[in-house]
Amino acid sequence: MAGYWDGPEGEHCAERTWFTTRVGAAVGLVGAAYRIILLRPGSALAALQTAAADSVTMATLGAVFGLGTCLSAQVREEPHSPLDYFVGGCASGAVVGARARSYFAGTTACLGLGFTAAFLKIANIEGWRLTGPPKL
Repeated sequence: MAGYWDGPEGEHCAERTWFTTRVGAAVGLVGAAYRIILLRPGSALAALQTAAADSVTMATLGAVFGLGTCLSAQVREEPHSPLDYFVGGCASGAVVGARARSYFAGTTACLGLGFTAAFLKIANIEGWRLTGPPKL
């Protein structure tokens, strides 16, 4: 994740989008594995379809987030703004709503993902540490 934060936002959009797509696909595979173990589909084909659908959905969310964040930074010409991350997260939430065919799910996901992404950007700007040994 350290490479993602290097350099100003709005540059190298293809690389950043590819990174977020890969992270989304990995998270989708892990989530699909848990879903398959816990809900036990009826056949191997159903398990494969579940894994594929979950992975593609999460990869799509990652791609939309990466592209939305990068394009917002380019259009606004403000390279280190948490608002760009809110825009990317909200766009990903809209995809969740479209997938669920629910305005409520889309609005909730937009706000939740948008605020979470903006919070993580603020934490990065301020130098907050979410993991690792404490700084003394």
